Amino acid sequence: KAVVSTQSTGYVHSKMLITDDEYIIVGSANINQRSMSGRRDTEMAVGCYQPNFLCIDGELPQGDVAAFRKSLWVEHMGEMCEEFENPGSIDCMRKVNELAASNWEKYVADEFEEPLQGHLLPYPIQIEQDGTVNALEGFESFPDTSASVLGCKSSVLVEKLTT
Repeated sequence: KAVVSTQSTGYVHSKMLITDDEYIIVGSANINQRSMSGRRDTEMAVGCYQPNFLCIDGELPQGDVAAFRKSLWVEHMGEMCEEFENPGSIDCMRKVNELAASNWEKYVADEFEEPLQGHLLPYPIQIEQDGTVNALEGFESFPDTSASVLGCKSSVLVEKLTT
C-alpha cells in the first residue's frame, strides 16, 4: 500500500509540428533555454520523415505523415474538404477560417441550435492594420470563464520568464 500513497500524477504537455506533409516532430520541449539546456526540465521528442515521400517540384507528398495530418484535420475540423489537400493554399486558409467563424457563432449563441463541426474555434481577438491586438468586441473575457482574452504582464514574475 505504500506504493499507492507515494504515487503522483504526471502531466504531459506536448507540441506537434508537421512540415510540408513530409516531416513531423512531436514532443514536450519548448524552443527556449529552459527546455533545451538539458539541466532543468525533462523533455523528449520524436521526429519522423519518409525519404520516399518528399515535397518535389511543389507536389506535396502522399505518405504516412500526410495521412496523419489529414486524420488530425478531420478530427479537429469535422470533415475532409478538397481545400485541405493543399494546406498552404489561400483556399485552404479561407475554408479553415470559414469553419472557425461558423463554430464561433454557434459557440457564443444564446440558444443551442446545432453542435460545432469539429473542435476548431478562433482565438477571440482582432488584429488591426497597425498590428494592435484587441479582444473581439463584447468578448474581453472568454465566454465560458472570467479569464481575460488578452491577459496581462505579471507583476511578480520577471519579464524574461513570461515573454
